[in-house]
Amino acid sequence: MAAQATFKSIKAVIPLLDRVLVQRFKPETKTASGIFLPSSSTTTPLPEATVIAMGNVVPTQVKAGDRVLLPGWGGNSIKVGDEEYYLFKDAEILAKIQE
Repeated sequence: MAAQATFKSIKAVIPLLDRVLVQRFKPETKTASGIFLPSSSTTTPLPEATVIAMGNVVPTQVKAGDRVLLPGWGGNSIKVGDEEYYLFKDAEILAKIQE
């Protein structure tokens, strides 16, 4: 696992070049019928994320607020309080999810 950076505010992180800052979706800990899931089933990160910010030097394929599909590996982890964010290159994002 790569080194993890820690910041006080996510606004302190401004992606450079073609980097995209995303926040992965957290797995549900409870089913729709109210059954709590064991922690072993919720430790794997979901491949979906929301774009928070992107670099402004090189045009990217996504914009803030987009829902994207990520690879199961890669990205640089950034921790802000209890929240975890990731920096990916624009080319590493697999798809934009449209609803």
